[in-house]
This record gives sequence, structure tokens and C-alpha cells, in this order.
Amino acid sequence: MRNGTTVQEFILEGFPAIQHLGNVLLVVHLLAYLASIAGNAVIVTITCADSRLHTPMYFFLSIFSFFECCIISAVIPKLLVIFLLGKQTISFPACFIQAFVFVFLGATGFLLIAVLSLDPYVAICKPLHYPTIMNLKTCFLLVTSCFALAFTLITGLIVKVSQLSFCGPHVIPHFFCDVGPLIHLSCSDTRSVEMLTFVLALFILLTSFIITIIAYSNIVVTIVRLPSAREKQKKALSTCSSHLIVLSLMYGSCVFIYVKPKQTNRLDSNREAALVNMVVTPLLNPVIYTLRNKQVHQALRETMCRMKILRIK
Repeated sequence: MRNGTTVQEFILEGFPAIQHLGNVLLVVHLLAYLASIAGNAVIVTITCADSRLHTPMYFFLSIFSFFECCIISAVIPKLLVIFLLGKQTISFPACFIQAFVFVFLGATGFLLIAVLSLDPYVAICKPLHYPTIMNLKTCFLLVTSCFALAFTLITGLIVKVSQLSFCGPHVIPHFFCDVGPLIHLSCSDTRSVEMLTFVLALFILLTSFIITIIAYSNIVVTIVRLPSAREKQKKALSTCSSHLIVLSLMYGSCVFIYVKPKQTNRLDSNREAALVNMVVTPLLNPVIYTLRNKQVHQALRETMCRMKILRIK
């Protein structure tokens, strides 16, 4: 850290306008957090336990669900502590660690979304080449590439932000440490860091969005051109539309928060957008992507039956 930094800890403002509803907010966010963790954990567990789900699609979904559990666990527990105990302070190193974990996992998640869209694209649009294209080596390579690219980009950004001077104020107008609010508190010249944040956010979101839209567009065109199997067409189109609704929430909230040249604008409204991204979408993802699937339902029922038999024994 530079010598100009005198701040030793930050205060997370949370939601001051509705702070009097602390107990209600605690219960709501706790239930949402537990439901999100449970739903995503079920996906990971079932995928590992059932050999029929050892396919590229469920492999990507389990990785994505694992990242969802990690990203909400990096933010929501601290928010629950604020509601429960009113403890809003966070140390300087802990704040930057939380910012790094959140942004890194978020960037990795968006890159994984693009990878998720490639699997149904190859399966539907290139069915004859699917076994050779989507093999185990390719799956690991794609996931590793997402992890490595996000780690490289976000590490450089957080290091750049940590080199700024923080000499007061130390109240973060947010419920967790994020890049935008931290830049806002710096007493250094932040123009280069703001532009770097804007460029990285635009690159990650735009790359993921373009790949996803191209993949789903080709899937829809291929399905519509099929001369038969009307029921399968309706089911596939319904699934695609559900996926796109969840994706629109994720992309919309992150574009609103990060894709702006000056990170100090609209910090108050960023809290609501971040809350949607942190609470609503992790709840919807397990339902939309996996738990509606009959194959998952069957695997879940069989796993529960096995657990009951083991308890009886």
C-alpha cells in the first residue's frame, strides 16, 4: 500500500433507509441464502453421485453451481452479521480480499455462462460432432481457461485499486466491499483505474454475452427448422426462454453496476442492482438450469431412497 493510506478499516453502510427492519431483512436474506446454497449444493452432489449425469452439460452446471455457492458465501454472511449484530466494520485487508473474491468469482461465472451455452449449441446444431468436440479434455480446458483468464484480469485490477491512497472518508455506501465504492473513497487520481474497470467489465460481459446470444440464436433457428417433433420444439424453446430470462437479470444488473466510465456514479442504486444479482439469480439458477429436468428428478429420488435405506440399516 502507498504511504498516503491512513484508513485501517472501512464501515459498510448497508441499507440505512430500511435499517429499522433489521430482523425482517435478516430472516429474508438468511432464508434466501440457505435456499441458494441448498439448491446449488444439490446440483453438485447429484452430479457427482449419479454416473448418468457425468456428461459435459452437468459437469459445466456443477462447476457453475459451485461458483454460485462461493460468490454468495463471500458476501451474504457479512450482510447477515450487519443485520443481526449491527457490526458494520471490516478491516482494510479483509475488504480487499472480499472485493477480489467477489469480482474474480463473478467474472469467472460470466465466462462459464458462455461455456454453458456452447454445450447445447454443439449438441443441437452439430450433433454428429458432439462426442469428438465435447470430450473430457475439452471440458477441463474450457473451465481452466475461464478460471485463468478471470484470475489474470481481476488480479491486475485489484492490485491497481490497492495501490490507491485511502485517507478518508471510510464509509462504503454498499453492503459489501466492491471495486466501485472503493474507488469512490480513494483520495488519489482514479481516472486510470476507473477506465481499467470499465474496459475489463465491458470485455468480460460483452464477450460472454455475444457468445451466449450467438449460441442460443443458432439453437432456436435449428429447432424451428426441424420438420417434426413439435413437443420437443416447444420444450426446447421454453427452456431457452427460461435461460435467457435469468441471463437478462444477471447481465442487466452487472452492466448497470460496472459498465460505466466513471465508477463513482449511481453508487446508491448499485446496492439494489447488486442485491438482485446476489439473491435473486442464485435462487433461480438451480430451478431454471437443472431442477426442472426429469433426469435430475429421477437421480434425486434414487439418491434419497438410497439414503433412507442406509438410515434403516
